[in-house]
Amino acid sequence: MQKLNSTPHQKLALPTPSADAMQASQQLQKLIRTEIANHGGVIPFSHYMEMALYTPRLGYYSGGSAKLGADGDFTTAPEMSSLFGATLAQVAQQLFTQTPAAILEFGAGTGKLAFDILSEYQDSNFPLNRYFIVELSGELRARQEQRLKDFPQVVWLSEMPAAFSGVVIGNEVLDAIPIELMMRTEHGWSRLGVAASDDPAESFKLISLHDQAEDIAHLIAQIPESESLPIGYISEVHPVEIGFMRSVAAMLLAGKAQSGLGGAALWLDYGFPAQEYYLPQRDKGTLMCHYRHHAHPDPFYLPGLQDITAHVDFTAIAIAGVEAGLDLLSYTSQASFLLSCGLTDVLKRIPVEDPQRYLPASNAVQKLTSPAEMGELFKVLLLGCDIELPISLAHNLARFDRSHKL
Repeated sequence: MQKLNSTPHQKLALPTPSADAMQASQQLQKLIRTEIANHGGVIPFSHYMEMALYTPRLGYYSGGSAKLGADGDFTTAPEMSSLFGATLAQVAQQLFTQTPAAILEFGAGTGKLAFDILSEYQDSNFPLNRYFIVELSGELRARQEQRLKDFPQVVWLSEMPAAFSGVVIGNEVLDAIPIELMMRTEHGWSRLGVAASDDPAESFKLISLHDQAEDIAHLIAQIPESESLPIGYISEVHPVEIGFMRSVAAMLLAGKAQSGLGGAALWLDYGFPAQEYYLPQRDKGTLMCHYRHHAHPDPFYLPGLQDITAHVDFTAIAIAGVEAGLDLLSYTSQASFLLSCGLTDVLKRIPVEDPQRYLPASNAVQKLTSPAEMGELFKVLLLGCDIELPISLAHNLARFDRSHKL
């Protein structure tokens, strides 16, 4: 193991947590230090990230603090406008001609996206059979149950079902899956781990792990032209995301075997194709943390109280899905996807003559589609299991398809 040459722990000008929140973070730090000690003084960064986000009652997604919206740490597209969910409902409804009328959403947050989709179907009298939610956070599930109490179609699951036919939706789910950190050294590529720090100003530190070359060859293979990148280059690879995508594919294929009907998986997240992800100038990777609407790069700041994310490598995700038996139906920017799927038509339902309703909705559309906001950074990947895009939807999406860039 080798300690990295790193700068001192950043003094971040962030809001001060409450005494209870600070105590919870300290408890989690103690658990992480114990886990590190039990594993010989170091754990992979993916293990640290998993504990920081998902430790029962103490992890970021398992604790009781608000995560989303004005009082949380970040705002997602569904929180901005109900037009987002209404548009996705229109897309799913077009796919239901080839699949059962069922949706499975991973990580439903506050339940806002589910609420907007279900409301759209309710208003149009569309008979959605089931809306499954796979949710690991007890706190978020409680909020979802309250928000969705008037929709009997909703069923909560604690884990991915073995088989499912219908439309899978994951909005900002992949970015929260633990990643491995990799660094190119003079001796080749090295996986990074987390150790307890001796510096009282720091809780933890990154160190190099001396893995056998053959044990991390599959990780290095995810990085295009890996040997041409500079010494000291750090970035993320996504083996857990790849495994998750293979499981989703297996679930849809099993659903097809049981029902005889296909399925689709729709992923919306921020990220890049591999050739853009691993650019030489992006030498510190994409790892980012979010705390009370402040973004910063320190994953060791108050574990359990902040989100830790990395951009999605859409090439790796698409390849995993295709190799597992799915078809690549579309890959494009969020702006192109939403506009191709009728976002502006949904906006037109609000009279321009009603500025109190129309102006906020119009501003939300601008944020969802502007290249300077979410429109370009966020991408949409649509994978299918024995289905074809309806002609009109296929025509609209084909104009902006970027599958050739994967």
